[in-house]
Amino acid sequence: MSRKIIKNALMVNEGKIIPTDILIENDRIERIDGDISTYGKSEMIDAEGKYLIPGMIDDQVHFREPGLTHKGTIFSESRAAVAGGITSFMEMPNTIPNALTKILLEEKYEIASKNSLANYSFFMGTSPTNLDELLRTDFHNVCGIKIFMGSSTGNMLVDDHAVLEKIFSQVPHLIATHCEDEATVIYNLEKYKEQYGNNIKPYMHPEIRSTQACYLSSSYAVELAKKHATRLHILHISSAKETDLFNNATLLKDKKITSEACIHHLMFNNEDYDRLGNLIKWNPAIKTPEDQTAILNAVLNNKIDVIATDHAPHTLEEKMQPYLSAPSGGPLVQHALPALFQLVLEKKITLEKVVEKTSHAVSDCFKIQDRGYIREGYFADLVLVDLDRSKKVTKESLLYKCAWSPFEGKTFDASIIQTYVNGNLVYYQEKIVEGNLGKRMIFNK
Repeated sequence: MSRKIIKNALMVNEGKIIPTDILIENDRIERIDGDISTYGKSEMIDAEGKYLIPGMIDDQVHFREPGLTHKGTIFSESRAAVAGGITSFMEMPNTIPNALTKILLEEKYEIASKNSLANYSFFMGTSPTNLDELLRTDFHNVCGIKIFMGSSTGNMLVDDHAVLEKIFSQVPHLIATHCEDEATVIYNLEKYKEQYGNNIKPYMHPEIRSTQACYLSSSYAVELAKKHATRLHILHISSAKETDLFNNATLLKDKKITSEACIHHLMFNNEDYDRLGNLIKWNPAIKTPEDQTAILNAVLNNKIDVIATDHAPHTLEEKMQPYLSAPSGGPLVQHALPALFQLVLEKKITLEKVVEKTSHAVSDCFKIQDRGYIREGYFADLVLVDLDRSKKVTKESLLYKCAWSPFEGKTFDASIIQTYVNGNLVYYQEKIVEGNLGKRMIFNK
């Protein structure tokens, strides 16, 4: 039996910061108490002056395996994730081949079972023709289905209204959507090509993938969900206008329609394109400072329910191509929590709210079994944080396979000290601790 006692921690949990000790037995939290002095043969961890939080559960990542492993693998990106305090992730289906059948989805779970340092789940992908596969999915051990209502790879664009009506009316579980109106994006892109040819610049990205494109699609998804009482979760809200689609009058556990903010939309705006160019080219696009502020405010007032990364690595060579050739997305899991801690230190958000939006709310939103809170009987997915220890993002410190970050050169004023996944120490003193793997997440659906 493995026993650990974390002593003198400042536990951030369920809206409070409380000095406490935590007893871990094997993979679970056995006891939470103000003073746990001895408990048989136990490893003692002194957390004096450190904050103990539940590990972040990232509900949107692209770890690129199978088929795109030159960009990242489940092994490489899960290492970066635990170094960043992310103990669980949900991965998207636009790998190659697209995860559009139960067999292909289970192949991804098999890869993760042998390679992932963090806990994991995978979304079932949606195509215009795989409704039968969606209805056969066991959502007790699959986080949800993903619909790309805007551009995607392979056969995953689903923007036909008749198909969407069938999916929203028949699938009884969580549907997560990427919302951009394809026709609007195509129209805008053609207009810019006529004016600029191949000389379109990254700062034009939010004008091509515009607020209107996002709102048309998001509002339609909300309309469908209300019509069919669908459990809808809209990913990566990128505009102030979209935040008005959501309400904060209902407890999260009672909401049928929820939404997500991403780190890049909280940390960057269109003034950063001159400096970072395609490195912050994401879909949906990073937009204005006003949009950035509105998204943070929607997080604070609970119109937006969770914070995620949309971690989507590409090689630096791919990102350095001209705008029209450069892919959208970038690496974020290693630095998501440090970025949010920076906002805490700047008094833009509280530490309690960060924990709520990255752990508690994700668990509630997806009905994850025994994760997302520091509670007796729950899995010991825990992170020790030092809010007084600064760390500069250097190329040498990056664990992403793509080996770059839009935060490179930035100093964050807080650091992840230790990460535990299922009671196992997986990150310590800026190094990965090898030897233990994460588990498949289970859902109370």
